[in-house]
Amino acid sequence: MAHSVYWSWSLDPCQLSSWVESPHFQPSVACRKLPSVINPRSISLGFAIRKGSEGRKAMASYAGIRRGPGSLSMAKRLVAEEEETKHSLEKNTWLHKDAGDLELSELTAISPMDGRYASKVKELRPILSEYGLIRYRVIVEVQWLVKLSEIPEISEVSNFSNETKLYLEDIARKFNIEDALEVKRVENVTNHDVKAVEYVLKKRFEAHPELTKVLEFIHFCCTSEDINNLAHSLMLREALDLVILPSMDQLIDAICNLAHKYAHIPMLSRTHGQPASPTTLGKEMANFCFRLSEQRRKVSEVRLLGKMAGAVGNYNAHLVAYPDVPWQKVAEDFVTSLGIGFNPYTTQIEPHDYIAELFGAIVRFNNILVGFDRDIWGYISLGYFRQQVKAGEVGSSTMPHKVNPIDFENSEGNLGVANAISGHLSSKLPISRWQRDLTDSTVLRNLGSALGYSLLAYKSTLRGITKLEVNELRISEDLEQSWEVLAEPIQTVMRKHGIPEPYEKLKEFTRGRAVTRESMREFIGSLDMPKEAKERLLQLTPHSYVGAAELLAKTI
Repeated sequence: MAHSVYWSWSLDPCQLSSWVESPHFQPSVACRKLPSVINPRSISLGFAIRKGSEGRKAMASYAGIRRGPGSLSMAKRLVAEEEETKHSLEKNTWLHKDAGDLELSELTAISPMDGRYASKVKELRPILSEYGLIRYRVIVEVQWLVKLSEIPEISEVSNFSNETKLYLEDIARKFNIEDALEVKRVENVTNHDVKAVEYVLKKRFEAHPELTKVLEFIHFCCTSEDINNLAHSLMLREALDLVILPSMDQLIDAICNLAHKYAHIPMLSRTHGQPASPTTLGKEMANFCFRLSEQRRKVSEVRLLGKMAGAVGNYNAHLVAYPDVPWQKVAEDFVTSLGIGFNPYTTQIEPHDYIAELFGAIVRFNNILVGFDRDIWGYISLGYFRQQVKAGEVGSSTMPHKVNPIDFENSEGNLGVANAISGHLSSKLPISRWQRDLTDSTVLRNLGSALGYSLLAYKSTLRGITKLEVNELRISEDLEQSWEVLAEPIQTVMRKHGIPEPYEKLKEFTRGRAVTRESMREFIGSLDMPKEAKERLLQLTPHSYVGAAELLAKTI
């Protein structure tokens, strides 16, 4: 029932059977025999009244017969209210009645990944799309058939000729959109995506003299998840190797270049948002370079796993059909031949622990990048960075002067979406009821979304970095106004020379007061310590008090 209006009124249970017999009324609660202790006339039941003249007539007729004239009036009133609601919705909506028939395009796509941002993540389409999933399924099915032909005990499938192996390899390597559409057409009939792949391959092989003899060995001893789990591993491996890890590397290189370029520029630190011991601009970039590099390494080190062990992971059908075949060794050899690690202990599904680990590492990388985006945003706000202006771009629809840090803001926003999806993948996928439920299937279709939003963010940050121009004068101004940051080295040297309560003395001198070059020099001059120690302190400035920051930045 596509369109229904819900009403609720009191109803004598003795009339319930007549209501549910009508095709125009469906109860919205379970109908059960009621205990005698319940007052039957205090029961309120909800009904879904089918729209249309027949439904309204049936309701009005029934109410008039069963409930009398008063109920007929109520029924008419409810019908009138329904019509009024319908006309009100039609009058107040801005949506054209034919809007629902729009063809799918970048303009009509619901997800911005396939709409506004489609061109920015296009390199992931051949890998992580529905087409990509079908293509990897075909690869697994074809390679499994080749593997069966190499097992001596399976005499029904003789070792394929080189020509046949090349033919099979071509099917896998040259799989295209038309082939995928053929699979989808078959799926419309089977309502099963993996079975559709099997049927398409059988049809394709019928004309081949060698393969037509072994059609029933396509998908032999396999459950759908034997094919799917390996397809997902192949998808993730190629997405990581060809797109995600190279993009991470580009990002890390760009930030490391900032560290080297700005290693020498002293900058006021801020802890809790307040002036703190100086650093260099390059050193702060180096921090992110190192942290991102560590998480990138952990992403790359996650071992992608797969299984090929049948319906519940025990090779049940395999051992009945061919008890002398060492199936676990065969499965391990096959899985590892695809470049995937072998998981020997599974149920119907590979338990996805590695996917949870992988996306956990990606979330950590992304969270560090959120910190970078926010820090750069803050430095732009302070005036430490200017942004290159691009002719024709608009920063604000009403304030012409605006040049907004939109790339870093877009990156931060998309990282949030990526992490939300990745977090769900990590927390949900390792959990499955008994030997398998289907909740993982729909969630796994979002691998592309998690990686796509991450890729989009990486590209936004990279674009933002290319627009940055350092404003050394503005950075220097903040340092010149923050002589109080020298309280730390002065009280440390005072401790060295045995001057009592050095921290307390500097606290009284600096906290809540304006400290200048002159007042700081005067304070140092009053200290009872060796002359050379005083001279060293007098040479300090907020610009020079950066410790090993420059060296650290240059050596990242």
